[in-house]
Amino acid sequence: MTDTATATELSRSRTLWELITHRAALTPDTPVLIEASEDRADDHAGDTTGDRAGDRRLTFGALHDRAERVAAGLHDMGVRPGTVVAWQLPTRIETVLLSVALARIGAVQTPVIPFYRDREVGFALREAKAEYFAVPGNWRGFDHTAMARRLGARGVFEAYADLPDGDPAVLPPPPASGTDVRWIYWTSGTTSDPKGVLHTDRSLIAGGSCLAHALRLSPADVGSMAFPYAHIGGPDYLVMLLLYGFPAVLFEKFAMPDALNGYRRHGVTVAGGSTAFYSMFLTEQRKAPDVPLIPTLRLLAGGGAPKPPEIYHAVVRELGCQLTHGYGMTEVPMITMGAPDDTAENLATTEGRPPAGMSIRITAPDGTPLPPHTDGEVRLRGEAVCQGYLNRDASTEVFDADGYLITGDLGHLTRDGYLVLTGRSKDVIIRKGENISAKEIEDLLHRLPAVADVAIIGLPDPTRGERVCAVVEQPPGAAPLTLPQLTAYLRTAGLATHKLPEQLELLESLPRNETLRKVLKYKLRERYA
Repeated sequence: MTDTATATELSRSRTLWELITHRAALTPDTPVLIEASEDRADDHAGDTTGDRAGDRRLTFGALHDRAERVAAGLHDMGVRPGTVVAWQLPTRIETVLLSVALARIGAVQTPVIPFYRDREVGFALREAKAEYFAVPGNWRGFDHTAMARRLGARGVFEAYADLPDGDPAVLPPPPASGTDVRWIYWTSGTTSDPKGVLHTDRSLIAGGSCLAHALRLSPADVGSMAFPYAHIGGPDYLVMLLLYGFPAVLFEKFAMPDALNGYRRHGVTVAGGSTAFYSMFLTEQRKAPDVPLIPTLRLLAGGGAPKPPEIYHAVVRELGCQLTHGYGMTEVPMITMGAPDDTAENLATTEGRPPAGMSIRITAPDGTPLPPHTDGEVRLRGEAVCQGYLNRDASTEVFDADGYLITGDLGHLTRDGYLVLTGRSKDVIIRKGENISAKEIEDLLHRLPAVADVAIIGLPDPTRGERVCAVVEQPPGAAPLTLPQLTAYLRTAGLATHKLPEQLELLESLPRNETLRKVLKYKLRERYA
């Protein structure tokens, strides 16, 4: 059986634990997780092995066996099928083990991004009605245990280096159904309180399968995870490793250029995360243009944020590898993905195609389907789509009468089935009654050497309704950009006059979230309104 055929067969697993069991039987001694060292002096329990650089490894077989022991330890603590367990842990081997152990039991787990603090964490614990809460203790200068006590969290336990341990003989049979809600993920909450997104094992496996099959991976690859495992991309990536049987390097703390040693040491072939990560790799490559940044790297891949076409061309030209970008969200972890053998035009200007089983409908605001190459609302239906929200009222508002999820994104499908995103419904600027796409202007400005990154926002204006404001982050050493220079460039690029920015703000760095480094436009609107 070929690697692809094996992966396709494994993707039919009913539950995450079933998938782990199948992979452990196929390649028990193959590494699945490699944890890049941070010069730590602490000892770590568990079935992991180190290397001369101080890194640690876990095999597929050990992932299965050790997770069963952790599950038994959790069972001894009182965790049962359906018990709600929250965890706020960094990206490391123990975190994956704990999550997999909870999947073995059939508990309902709600991961929380480790950088969140009292407000977001307290909200998640209350809304999910968490009965247990796993924390890392004092991590990166912040006492998570003290915060948990302060919030009145129940069942608090530390799970950084030491995990519960027990005899697997006490465990009930693994869950048989993959369609029960066992995961609660949280939207970023950048404009309001976060929403608890309900997922099943099958929806996460479907999302990870889309990613894995599109990237044309093989057991010879070495992946990498530089974003929080608590993000919806965490299980996406784990599923990909399980389907194709190759390892990923985990970065508990990701910072350039320090992280490059880990990529080089382990021969990473597939890296990425989101557009901000592509830009970080490019910045490092430009320090020594004639020396390959990561000699083994063949592919950058990611999603979660818009990708300007110029970023694609710069990666291929300067890093000497392919770049495939996709489209996903907390509600649907993977919707479309570019493939390495797509044309350069499609890879630069689209988000790729959906996999079998994902239906994309482009509609008018009233739900009327629109033809190819006509912009409208992006709506989705398929196995990777979530089951709704913890707040049932929010669930009824986000699904249409045909069961399609209303994403809030705008775009169109090409005649070949590629998705082109043109913005978000909340990111359209209405100036004197004319709709202006922020993404169109951003894509053009990314070609300007004086622009490292840019956010186009609409600001209230008494005569125009909204005015167009460009907030620019410049490369180090660049001369300050002026509004006349910026608008002159956009005119030359062919942008319509009514879309030209009327305000320019320069920032040393744009505000971003801590997961995929998305620009937080709401903070810019608050600052400059």
